[in-house]
Amino acid sequence: MSLPSKKPAIGDPLPVLLVALMKGVVDAQDDAAAWQDLLSLHARIRDHVALLGLELVVDEAEGYAFLRQRPQVEGEPGIPRLVPRRPLGYSVSLLLVLLRKRLAELDASGGETRLILSRAEIADLVRLFHPDRANEARTADRVAVDLGKVVELGFLRRLKGQEERFEVRRILKSFVDAQWLEAFEAKLAAYRDHAAQSDGRKEVGA
Repeated sequence: MSLPSKKPAIGDPLPVLLVALMKGVVDAQDDAAAWQDLLSLHARIRDHVALLGLELVVDEAEGYAFLRQRPQVEGEPGIPRLVPRRPLGYSVSLLLVLLRKRLAELDASGGETRLILSRAEIADLVRLFHPDRANEARTADRVAVDLGKVVELGFLRRLKGQEERFEVRRILKSFVDAQWLEAFEAKLAAYRDHAAQSDGRKEVGA
């Protein structure tokens, strides 16, 4: 690995890119110029962030890049985590999986590359898995909270001037990979069965 040997020159885009990556995702759709700078400075960025125990992940096909904590190598001194772990509740994890599946369906269709969903469409995706499906207001509140969290995590983006419509960002594919999806699918089936049983008990007792 080549270590950075001097300060970036005035006008060098490297500092701006490093700050952008520390704050979140660099997306080709958001800033085409920054994306091209990132591709050309890939090696320099990689060397700088490696000093902090981070690695640069770049998906040129999907058009995004981000930083993640580098796995610790046995025998090397540990570096404090700079990228915090974010524990997710079940309902947020559920929403991420359902959005990831819709993204996979879109890719399989070979048509549009952007997945745009309304708040109502997203609510319909998760409604089946809420045990209190009869209470529409409570379900809507739960979905609103989870949507806010997923937007904060960077996996959904509100469309400008259309607060009720969201774009599913393709970086979700890096977070919810096939293995993660498969493991959650088993939980998903169990939760669906639980929700159906809860509905059945309510009908019997009604």
